[in-house]
Amino acid sequence: MKRRLQAAILLGTLWCCGSIAAEPILIGGKIFTESYVLGEMAAQTIESLSQVPVNRKLGMGSTGILFEALKSGAIDVYPDYTGTLAEAILKRPELRSLDEIRAALSGMGLTISGSLGFNDTYALAVKEEFAQAHDLHSIGDLIPIEASIKAAFSYEFMDRKDGYPGLVGSYHLNFNPQKINRMEHSLSFQAIDQNAVDLIDVYSTDAKIKKLHLRLLRDDHNYFPVYQAVWVARKSFVDKHPQEWQALLGLEGKISEEAMLNMNAQADIQKVGFDKIAAQFLGSEIPDSKGWLHEIARRTKEHLWLVGVSLLFSVLVGIPLGVAAVRYHAAGQAILLSSAVIQTVPSLALLCFLIPVFGVGTKPALAALCLYSLLPVVLNTFTGIRAVNPIHVENARAFGLNRRQVLFRVVLPLASPTLLAGIKTATIVSIGTATLAALVGAGGYGAPIVSGLALNDVPTILMGAVPAALMALVAHGIFELLGMVLIPAGLRRRA
Repeated sequence: MKRRLQAAILLGTLWCCGSIAAEPILIGGKIFTESYVLGEMAAQTIESLSQVPVNRKLGMGSTGILFEALKSGAIDVYPDYTGTLAEAILKRPELRSLDEIRAALSGMGLTISGSLGFNDTYALAVKEEFAQAHDLHSIGDLIPIEASIKAAFSYEFMDRKDGYPGLVGSYHLNFNPQKINRMEHSLSFQAIDQNAVDLIDVYSTDAKIKKLHLRLLRDDHNYFPVYQAVWVARKSFVDKHPQEWQALLGLEGKISEEAMLNMNAQADIQKVGFDKIAAQFLGSEIPDSKGWLHEIARRTKEHLWLVGVSLLFSVLVGIPLGVAAVRYHAAGQAILLSSAVIQTVPSLALLCFLIPVFGVGTKPALAALCLYSLLPVVLNTFTGIRAVNPIHVENARAFGLNRRQVLFRVVLPLASPTLLAGIKTATIVSIGTATLAALVGAGGYGAPIVSGLALNDVPTILMGAVPAALMALVAHGIFELLGMVLIPAGLRRRA
C-alpha cells in the first residue's frame, strides 16, 4: 500500500511538472513585415536553448490589440518601439529614455528590453521624380503644393497623436481632406508606385523605399520621436522564464538599421519566408518547412472550429429567439431590432469592443461570430413561422395537439425551407467574417490573408482566400443535401 501511494505521488508530481513545462511561451507580432521578422526571431531564439514550446501569434493587428493581448496574458512578449509605447500606449510623449518608459510600464506589470540596435521611425515619402519636379527636400516644402497633394496614410498613422494629427499641427499643413486616403500600410506602396497618390507615410526601415526610388522628406521640426525597437514582456513571463528572457536580451544592440532593412527586403521583395530570414540572421539551422498543405490543414481546423461554434450558437439561440419574436409581439420587435443593430456594427469594431471583456484570442472571435450569426437565423425563423397558414395551426389544434406539438410537428416543418435558408446564410457569413479572427490571434484562414496583405503577396493571400471560398461552396452543398432530408417532400417540390 505504501509503495502504491509513493508511486501515485511520483506520477502526480511528474504529471504536474509536465503540465507546467508544456505550457507554451506565446510570441505576438503586429501586421507588418518587420514585426513578423522580429517575432520569428524571438521565437527561434527561445527555441534554440529551451525545451518550452513556443507558439507564434504573429500578425495580430494594431498596437492597441497587441498591448491588450500582452496585459491579458494572451501573449508573453512581442516587439514594439519606444516612441509607440510613450505616445500611443502610455500617452506620455515626454518619456524619452528607455529607463523612463520601463519605469512607467512597471506599474502595469510589464517591462522592456534595451534597444535591439535600430531606430524605425515614421517618415513621409514621395517618388523621386515628384520630389524633383516640386523641389521637395523636407516636410515643410509640401506647404506650397498642399492643396493638390494626393496622400495615402496608414490607419494607425492617421489616428495616433504622434502621427498625422500632430504632424499637420507642427508643420501647419492644410491638406485637402478629400485627397487624404486611409489605406493598409503595404498597399500604400502599390498606390504610390502606380501614381495613384503622391505622398505616403513609411517606416524608415521599409524595404520598398529603395525599390520604388522614394525620397524621404527631412523632418526639420524633429516631430517624429525616436522609435528604438525593443522587446515588451510581462514581468510574470520574465520571472517564470529568466533563461529565455536573457536569451532575448542577448539581441540588444545586435540588429542595425541596415540589417533590418535587408531582412525586410528579403521578405517584401524576394519573398523569402520569415522563418528563413530569422534563421539566417541568427546563424541557426533553417527550420524544416512543413509545406503549404500542412499550413492549410492547420488553418482549416481553426476555421472550422470558429464557424462550427457560431453555427451551433445560431441554431440553439437564434431559433428560440425567432419563435419568441412571433409569440410575443412587443418583445419580438426588441429581439429583431437588437439582432439588426448588432449586424450593423462593423466586424472589426465588434472584435475590438469584445477584447476588454474576453481578452485576445479565440474567445472574442467566437463571441463576435456568434453575435453576427444571429440575425439571419432569427429573422428567417420569424418570417418562416409568420408565413405558415393559420388554417394548418387550427387544424392541428382540432386534432388535439398541444402548443408544443403544434410547433414541432406542424409550424417548424412548414417553416423549414425559410429557416434552413437562414442557417445557411449565417454559415456562409461566418465563413467570411471568421477571416478577421486572425487580427486577434484566433488563427483560421485569415492568418495567411493578413500575412499576404503585409507582404503584398498574392499567393499567400490566396492560401487563405481560396480555401475559405471552397469551404463556403462545400457548406452550400451540405445545406442542399440537408434540405432534401429535413424539408418535407411537398414543400421541396413547391420550392
